[in-house]
Amino acid sequence: MEVINTSGRRKTSKARIYAVRGKGEITVNGKDYKEYFPTEILRYKVTQALVIAKSVDKYDITATIDGGGLTGQAEALRLAIAKAMITTDDTLRVAFKPDRLLTRDPRMVERKKPGQKKARKRFQFSKR
Repeated sequence: MEVINTSGRRKTSKARIYAVRGKGEITVNGKDYKEYFPTEILRYKVTQALVIAKSVDKYDITATIDGGGLTGQAEALRLAIAKAMITTDDTLRVAFKPDRLLTRDPRMVERKKPGQKKARKRFQFSKR
């Protein structure tokens, strides 16, 4: 049985997955993904690559995710699953392209600069 090992990142979230042929169970940090991700939108993001690849019931996925919030974690997991599907069938790349499933989103939180309140907000300026 071949194990596919890939990873995905988004903001400060990192997802590592192990995909094996199976019944379609997705486990995230020891819990079922429906229990881990409370909203329907996040669950859709997790299964989006599997739905496009028509592989919802073909792979058991075990994921370990750390860092970030739930949305970042779901999108990191989506990227990792999409990468795993590409390793099984390279023709899926064309199907994933319109939804940008293979694109690592580079947007990160901008750092706070010294002498300022936040990343871009300044302290109030007083002329006199």
